[in-house]
Amino acid sequence: MNMNDIIVKKRDGGKLTTEEIGFFVKGYAQGDIPDYQAAALLMAIYFQKMDKEETFALTDAMRYSGDTVDLSGIFGIKVDKHSTGGVGDKTTLICAPLAAACGIPIAKMSGRGLGFTGGTVDKLEAIPGFQTTLEPAAFLKQVNEAGIAVIGQTAHITPADKKIYALRDVTGTVENLSLIASSIMSKKLAAGSDAIVLDVKCGSGAFMENQAAAEELGSLMCEIGSAAGKKTVAVVTDMNQPLGHAVGNSLEVIEAIETLKGNGPADITELSLKLAGVMIFLGARAKTSAEGEMMAKQALYSGAALAKLKTLITRQGGNPAVIEDYDLLPSAAYSMELTAPEAGFITSIDARAIGIASQHTGAGRQSKEDSVDLAAGIYLHCKVGDKAAKGEVLATLYGSSKGKLAAAVKEAEKAFVIGKEKPERPELIKEILGL
Repeated sequence: MNMNDIIVKKRDGGKLTTEEIGFFVKGYAQGDIPDYQAAALLMAIYFQKMDKEETFALTDAMRYSGDTVDLSGIFGIKVDKHSTGGVGDKTTLICAPLAAACGIPIAKMSGRGLGFTGGTVDKLEAIPGFQTTLEPAAFLKQVNEAGIAVIGQTAHITPADKKIYALRDVTGTVENLSLIASSIMSKKLAAGSDAIVLDVKCGSGAFMENQAAAEELGSLMCEIGSAAGKKTVAVVTDMNQPLGHAVGNSLEVIEAIETLKGNGPADITELSLKLAGVMIFLGARAKTSAEGEMMAKQALYSGAALAKLKTLITRQGGNPAVIEDYDLLPSAAYSMELTAPEAGFITSIDARAIGIASQHTGAGRQSKEDSVDLAAGIYLHCKVGDKAAKGEVLATLYGSSKGKLAAAVKEAEKAFVIGKEKPERPELIKEILGL
């Protein structure tokens, strides 16, 4: 089999066979295929696209390019949850304890963030002492005993996807439906859960900028999961404004804890309960997702979910006192405020602009080698539809460098639009696919 022939075939609109896709994925992962040929094929795929059979084959090839996790030693139906990314998205820290408190075994492997803020692993590492690495036997044992464990994804899971994604990132081939879907689903399938809930974002702060594109991606990923024998549901949600008020690692941990105390922002509470409800349904603890959502609400307001988070923190070496004492979390050396230049209603808060501003504070990474400032980030004092007086604080930005904060404030200024008419509050949950 010849790589040049495969490139030409796809360039000219041909359909690649399972064997040709496997040849490319294996060869590139092992270093036998050079970057320039891999980049040429990715660009051909970007323009000529892949059909469903090709997409399924690519997902499988990447899924089996490294280790796959065997969770059969964990009792019950294991349900995983994944978000396609966003600004202020800390739902894993909330819906995982909610679902676990309702009897769903949560054996979650999460990644580090590349972009606006850290990922779930970075956020958890803001908790003093929290260990995001567990030996496989200890991981399984903790889930069976405590009902929940959250660790970092190992380098041996889908190594081909890591290498291909890094090349896509620098060759302008990220925004392709099949490449996005296969990247996400290869990792989720390799992680070994029995069912998968996907939070597919749409809007200015998301990969998919409109609802139709997000629904197309969600439907494709549900089909990939179904073809692999995994019940998969996609919840399409709005990401035109940041989720909740906190953007940043330590700040988001605080907001997640507050949400589990029943004091969270309306949007993050609504979405976390919805996602947890679907997880509880897929885990066969509820007859419908609506019943699952009611169970999640009971776990929230009874304190059971907060207790489950405390158990998670304690079992993985963290200091559970952070639940009551936020001063134990990393705190920033400096802060700056962004104020309203005029009075009026907040008509929009551009999620992407806030995301870029948070990256400027040090809360996110521009490359995977970058370190993250766990104390940095942005706290939004308002949401779309709120009224602001002239000079009122719209956001407070935190970080370890005054220079970075000044640049972040300039970026954050672009996010807020103030008008005279009160806008409709945007609908958060757009569609649920696969139920």
